[in-house]
Amino acid sequence: MQKMSKIYVSGHTGMVGQALMEVLKRNGYTNIITRSKSELDLLDQKAVREFFEKEKPEYVFHLAAKVGGILGNKTYPADFSYENLQINTNIIYFAHKYKVKKLINFGSICIYPVNAKVPVKEEYLLTGPLEYSNEGYAVAKISGLMLCKKFKEQYGDNFISVMPDNIYGINDNFHPQNAHVIPMLMRRFHEAKVKKEKEAVVWGTGNPTRGFIFSEDVADGLLFIMKNYNNLEHINIGTGIETKIKDLADLLKKVIGFEGKLRFDKSKPDGTPRRYLDVNKLNKLGWTAKYTLEQGLVKMYKWFKKNEKNLRER
Repeated sequence: MQKMSKIYVSGHTGMVGQALMEVLKRNGYTNIITRSKSELDLLDQKAVREFFEKEKPEYVFHLAAKVGGILGNKTYPADFSYENLQINTNIIYFAHKYKVKKLINFGSICIYPVNAKVPVKEEYLLTGPLEYSNEGYAVAKISGLMLCKKFKEQYGDNFISVMPDNIYGINDNFHPQNAHVIPMLMRRFHEAKVKKEKEAVVWGTGNPTRGFIFSEDVADGLLFIMKNYNNLEHINIGTGIETKIKDLADLLKKVIGFEGKLRFDKSKPDGTPRRYLDVNKLNKLGWTAKYTLEQGLVKMYKWFKKNEKNLRER
């Protein structure tokens, strides 16, 4: 990929999309194409075809997806299935049709079986049942992965799927009910600090473990994979570090400066006991995450405080 190569980033307004735009620009890539949802409806096959026909991007980072937390996946399972299937089919097919040189298809850790052995290796895909609450979303992501793989097998298209660990960072979703664990706890602990409350609540026992990766590291890794990985099989991206939710909560409390106690509400579900990705394949290629969890949280919290007023309205 050359500095003047024509690059299309779908989902450029999302958390990872914005981080990727910064990484691309910082590395001297200037010929970047984007379209907002109002400019290009990725569910519209005709519109997507016309976009690829007109723009003819050489490289594609496909990040766009309909995403949500547990509540959204449970409430709108058909919408999550249909929209993600349609978006992936349109982008991947027309990337093939208009001879894109290379495409990175961005996935999710939820593609792996709910009880997969940890750390979760790439080859564990399709070895067991999925987490039921986001089954539709996961199947759509698996379908996109398979579509990339089969176009590569049949036509030689260089389409690569990347599966990330739990992502957090700048421009995250801080909704009090629908956010993922880090932004939800960050907002909750911050508000408890401002109100001088004596305690803040963490759902569950705090015993489950997860892998977390900062959005800027994800963006850096995606560019690395675009330039260095061309194999048939998909590849994981993460830190390879397992973190207990209790330890995460303690670290967030320290970063935020909340001086009250943490109360773990054991009436709330814990979810999967252990879940984080094996990233040996990517590490062996020469890439590792730069940010420690604390460094990422510090940078994220600085951004949160600066943008708190706008985030309250989300």
